[in-house]
Amino acid sequence: MKHSIYTRTGDKGNTRIGGGKALPKNDERIEAFGALDGLNSWFGLVRTKNDCGEDIQEDMALIQQFLFDCSSDLSIPKGHREYKLAQDHIDWLEKKIDKFSEEPEETQYFIIPGGTELASWFHILRTTTRDAERRIVTFMEAEPEEVNPFVLKFINRLSDYLFVVARVANARKGVPDVPYERSEKVFHISKEQDSSKGKSE
Repeated sequence: MKHSIYTRTGDKGNTRIGGGKALPKNDERIEAFGALDGLNSWFGLVRTKNDCGEDIQEDMALIQQFLFDCSSDLSIPKGHREYKLAQDHIDWLEKKIDKFSEEPEETQYFIIPGGTELASWFHILRTTTRDAERRIVTFMEAEPEEVNPFVLKFINRLSDYLFVVARVANARKGVPDVPYERSEKVFHISKEQDSSKGKSE
């Protein structure tokens, strides 16, 4: 007999995390890994839209696995098991950012999300990643000892990656980025620093 998909344990507004502890569904911890669940779903959609390279497609598939690792780490009390996210994951993203930063032309101005449809989807992923990052910070402020610090670092780097890949999506289609027309010259940077263009820290 198959297991039932519904458990009825959440009918009163609570859910259980790793170790069996029950928490309200609007607890900061639940909000944090719930935001990552939503982000991962958006990744699944954007993967179906990707038409600019198998390299990016492979990255996105792996990132979805890493996002699930992030959610898993946020869903367990400290000490329940070893965390899954580590420095290696951040190093991997930074290498990808450096590699893709070589493709688009340098810009010294802020960029408006747009260009190709795919680039626009990547910008949606980027801003949704920032939303998730804020939820994680809120949880970290509430329970600083309960957050794997590599999760926050990974999510922060992920928004950098998505910014760069949005620019790559435009560059590979020969479509220029959309500049912010009232932007002053705000970047005086080299290719190596290209991943930080056009977004907040």
